[in-house]
Amino acid sequence: MSSTTDKASGLANEAIGKAKQGIGSAVGSDKLRVEGAAQELKGDAQKALGNAKDAVKDGANKTAGAVNKNM
Repeated sequence: MSSTTDKASGLANEAIGKAKQGIGSAVGSDKLRVEGAAQELKGDAQKALGNAKDAVKDGANKTAGAVNKNM
């Protein structure tokens, strides 16, 4: 997946996870609260992966630009 796709999926999973936690709290469902917390953490991880991909891509682009500038 691309970094943008990872970030978008992460945001969606975070939002769904928070909603599940809220619904779980409202109806008294520990299972739904735990599922929501897990999905929110999954979203956090996906966003972090997207940010890491961006950082690697930016570093590679800067290195390539420096190499091309010196040629």
